[in-house]
Formats: sequence, structure tokens, C-alpha cells
Amino acid sequence: MALQVEPSRDSSRSIVEESGMKIILRRPGHNNSAAWHPYNERLPQVRFELQAICPQTGARAGLLHTPHGVVETPVFMPVGTQATVKGVPPYYLDQELGARILLANTYHLFLRPGHLLIEQLGGLHKFMDWPHAILTDSGGFQVFSLSGLRKVTDDGVLFRSHLNGDPHMFTPSSTVDVQLALGSDIAMVLDECLEYPASHEHARKSMERTLRWASDAFRHYRRRLEERRAPGALFPIVQGSMFADLRKECAERLLDLEADGYAIGGLSVGEPRPLSLEMAAVSTAVLPLEKPRYVMGVGMPEELIEYVALGVDMMDCVLPSRNARNGCLFTRHGKVIIKQARYREDPAAVDEQCGCYACRRFSRAYLRHLFQSGEMLFCTLATQHNLQWYLDIMRQIRQSILLGTFPDLLQQWRSAAA
Repeated sequence: MALQVEPSRDSSRSIVEESGMKIILRRPGHNNSAAWHPYNERLPQVRFELQAICPQTGARAGLLHTPHGVVETPVFMPVGTQATVKGVPPYYLDQELGARILLANTYHLFLRPGHLLIEQLGGLHKFMDWPHAILTDSGGFQVFSLSGLRKVTDDGVLFRSHLNGDPHMFTPSSTVDVQLALGSDIAMVLDECLEYPASHEHARKSMERTLRWASDAFRHYRRRLEERRAPGALFPIVQGSMFADLRKECAERLLDLEADGYAIGGLSVGEPRPLSLEMAAVSTAVLPLEKPRYVMGVGMPEELIEYVALGVDMMDCVLPSRNARNGCLFTRHGKVIIKQARYREDPAAVDEQCGCYACRRFSRAYLRHLFQSGEMLFCTLATQHNLQWYLDIMRQIRQSILLGTFPDLLQQWRSAAA
């Protein structure tokens, strides 16, 4: 496909300004809804607009139109599991980092403070004071991580809360209802995420269950849309463990749902990284060209460009924030493990080419002091830095696709990682 570039739109403009429309959300069974808020004055649909495709690799640059604004892709989504990116205020994510989409987790918000409370208080956007897009995971990965506290059936997953042991049931329908109450822009279906390794027989059985759950979720979702005009979209998830034939079959069968986008799950569960990339490649080869593709839970900085080269548009991972809290800072020269003694008297910034607040104002010596002293400020500054690095990588990748220089950038990253 020939390279096509269209002028980039101003992502800071809300869609409502372009359309002049106002959407008032109403809760089922209520004449008026606390879910109405200026944050929700947007168009209801999610739409993907391709701007450029690299003819050598298939890497894509696009615009993801959501009910809460436009997201430039490819994009890395900071993870705000419990309606917060740990240690980073929403205004900093918005104004300093320029993030336009965050990820929040259905499992954790369902347990605490509860989706109905969040809906009552105006929806997740208002609750966490976030004016841009939010994607919510269905919570399937977290539930399946509770190996001793859950039981999987064809109807869903019975599990006990890790907080107090109370029993709960997640079904394809109930996880849709929870996410509709939260008011996320992009919701995910309930899927079964297998551990690695798994047998082909077990993987096939799990894939069939995931496909049934996806169909059930979409039937319920579309019925709910007939009851209320809710913004956003629902994405199904490609599973199949580490078997190429199952991944291909799962992706092909999910096409019948005619979803607004598709996710690829079940990666980063302990498998070798080359195998992760292989499974992603098998999946993206089947998924529709005109729909956004989201790989869940990846990856290291040097892996981001590899997934983009496979035609992936969206990624998320807790790695930049979790590693930051543990004293690992990513730079263009590699990792800085800040507790090391060599940084005790180091007056340099963590990365002198980085524009984050920590690199503009503080030395490695000061950050090491904060870390060694157990000061909370370290977690904030380190997380701000790592997220800046990840988002800068994605902006560099996007720009190279638009300019037609992506293959050169890909080779530079591969040479640096060799």
C-alpha cells in the first residue's frame, strides 16, 4: 500500500466542538442521571482513521476518535488501575505528558469503591477528573491471576475478593454492565487468559470459551445500547495461548462480531518475547485493516516499536510506573538503577535530553537520596520520567510513519538492542 499522509488534527479539540452535538447520558430506570457531566458532551461512537501505512512493514499512524477526544496512534496508554496512575496527578498526565488515553481496571473498581457509586458520582471521567479517553479492561486477567480464589465455568468466573474474601461472579454480561456504569470510552469483553505453558487441548477449550463469552457480551451490549444511548465501544479479545493455529482461528471467528476494534490478549504471561511477537503477528494478519488493534500488557521500551511494526495501534503496560517505584529509570542510554552508589554524587539529570519535570530540575544524586530515604516524591518523579520516555518513544515512532522513515528508525532500535 502506498504511503498516504493527511494533516494531523489538533488532538486537544473535543469532538463536540466539531459537531455541535450534546449527548445527555441517562441511567436505566432513572429520568435523570448523575452520569451527565461536561466530560460526557461528546459524540458517542469510536471511529478509527488511518493516516499512513509503512509499505515495508505495515506500521500504521492514525487517529482514534473517541467520545472524549481524539487519540493519535500508535499510542501507549498509561495504566491507572484504580482510577489513578500511581503517584501522578491527572493534570500532569494531561498538560505535561500530553496523554490522551488512560487504562483503568474493572476488577479493582468493581470491588472498590464500586461501579454503582462511580456511576452515581457522574462516571469514571468525572470521578478521577480526567477529560480524555479511558479504556477499561474487563478484569479477566486479574481474576485469572487469583488461581486459588476462583472457579471458571462456561457461564463466567466465580471468585473471591482479594480484599475481604467475599464471593463474586463475573459473567460476559455483568462485566459489560460494570463498564457501562463506569462510562469508559472503550470497554473489553470478558476473556479467559491462560498461564504459560498450556497444552493445545487446554488452549483450544479456553479459546472456545472466550469466543462464546465474546458473543454473549456483544449480544448483551447491543441490547443495552437499545435501552440507553451510551458512548464508546466494546472490543473482543483474541486468545489461543501460544499456538498460531488457534490464534488465527480465534481472530477469524471474532470478525463476525463486526466490532469497532480488536484486542490481542494472553501475552506477557511468562513466554519468551519472540513468541509474544509471533502470536501478535499471527493475529494482526487476520484483523481488519480499518479497525484499531490493541495488544494488551506490553512491553519493554525496545519492544514497543516491534509491535508497531506488526501493525499494532495501541499498547499498555504497568512496567514504566512499577519499575519507576522500584528505582529503575529508562533512558536513551539504557536503564538507570538509581540506588547504585555511582549516582550518590552525580549532578547530571537522569537523561539530559528528556523534558520531564524530574530531568529539568533534579540531579541523579537527589533522586537517589529520595529513593534511599523512602520519600514518596521519588515515586512521583520517577514515574513521570518513565512515562515521558514511553510517550516520547511513541511520538517518535508515529512521526517516522507519517514521514516515511519508519524502517530506518526500526533498524536504529534493533541495532541499539543488539
